[in-house]
Amino acid sequence: MKITFGNVEENIVTRKEFSLERAKNTLKNETLSVLGYGVQGPGQGLNLKDNGFRVIIGQRKNSPSWDKAVQDGWIPNKNLFSLEEASERGSILMYLLSDAGQISFWKILKNYLKKGKSLYFSHGFGLTFHEKTNIHPPKEIDVFLVAPKGSGTSLRRLFKEGKGINSSYAIYQDYSGNSLEKVLSIGIGIGSGYLFETNFQNEVYSDLVGERGTLMGAIQGIFAAQYQVLRENGHSPSESFNETVEELTQSLMPLVSEKGMDWMYENCSTTAQRGALDWWKKFQQVNLPIFKELYQEVSSGKEAKRIITYNIDKNYRKKLQKELQDLRKSELWTVGNIIRKLRPEKD
Repeated sequence: MKITFGNVEENIVTRKEFSLERAKNTLKNETLSVLGYGVQGPGQGLNLKDNGFRVIIGQRKNSPSWDKAVQDGWIPNKNLFSLEEASERGSILMYLLSDAGQISFWKILKNYLKKGKSLYFSHGFGLTFHEKTNIHPPKEIDVFLVAPKGSGTSLRRLFKEGKGINSSYAIYQDYSGNSLEKVLSIGIGIGSGYLFETNFQNEVYSDLVGERGTLMGAIQGIFAAQYQVLRENGHSPSESFNETVEELTQSLMPLVSEKGMDWMYENCSTTAQRGALDWWKKFQQVNLPIFKELYQEVSSGKEAKRIITYNIDKNYRKKLQKELQDLRKSELWTVGNIIRKLRPEKD
């Protein structure tokens, strides 16, 4: 359906107009081969399987992700195979390896991309920055993506709760003329709340900005700054964490999610309302130049180059764990770990 946001019209697809039965009928002769069982693979693969699609998993043997797939109920040589064999068996290859994994496996995968197959992504990185990744699909296949706006863990959890994460969809190459039906069918099959149209470039630009901005990078920076100021001014660790993180995540964000920021303001004290309305534009003014710099770094390809250089370093996993360990051991998140355990359990 067409929905107008202000003066912008968008293509939105909901479960009502594109049913699960229609999706299954569209893909009834397809084998969906999920390549990679890391971040998105488990959620998408299990949701598709539970919804009645023909799904197989491709994963490197003798790896933690292979073991996880077995624990999740996938059976070796039945619906769990090596990456190569799953690439051979599948008709729609769902390329869900990490960006670094996609780059390294591409020289093998391209040999399996025969005429009539389809290539599916959940991130526009590999094709948008193809000059850096060297990922160039052949012309006689369909290429499209569905990008859930959340982690694979959340995708699976909300699916099991009968809900769904919204996803974007895009078509990069429509060789068969049926790419739209295919991509929407997979989007519905993985349990998307609704699907909105984008393109590969916009998907990766918005995704990289969001991850570095309000979704992860900026919010951690704001958490750390406020917590530090409170602690430096004599507030206890518990008080500082609760006023910085706990109240936001456990009380206020659910209100924003339910009905919006204005409604959340209306349901807080008049003191909180006045302060929030006075200060939010100051934070916007301070952060706007940073976000403009961030978008320029992403759209210029500099951020992609930095990512690729980091990920191909043979010691990148060791370096990553060191950075995560430093974050984990910071007072902010040490306190957070304790406070989470103090939350009352559900009856």
